[in-house]
Amino acid sequence: MATVKTTYLGNLRTEAVHLQSGAKIITDAPTDNHGKGEAFSPTDLFAASYASCALTIIGIATQTHNFNIDGTVVETTKVMGENPRRIVELIVNFTFPHNNYSEKERRVIEGAVKGCPVANSLPAELKITRTVNFKTVS
Repeated sequence: MATVKTTYLGNLRTEAVHLQSGAKIITDAPTDNHGKGEAFSPTDLFAASYASCALTIIGIATQTHNFNIDGTVVETTKVMGENPRRIVELIVNFTFPHNNYSEKERRVIEGAVKGCPVANSLPAELKITRTVNFKTVS
């Protein structure tokens, strides 16, 4: 059975439907590639997929070790290349909400950062620059 059904709506816009849940995502071509930029572009979804996957895997690891990362934010920047047009780098900044993690918990987090299936599916030539930050408690 298919996982996603994607329909071209015209004007460089698509609608993807997650068949199990019915959830929908609209995409639009980016302004630097003939689009309106009114929704996620396919390459934006690629970057978001990496961040969501990493947070999910970290969340599983932290549940297993009985601590949480609620409020963690990941900011992802995609760097586009030409000939052919493609993503050549993801710059990924993880910011965890406080600095009360033990050394063991930090190791769990930092190990899980690299373990998501999306990251493991990417070609070796795609550069991924990761930064892990732990906010300090004031």
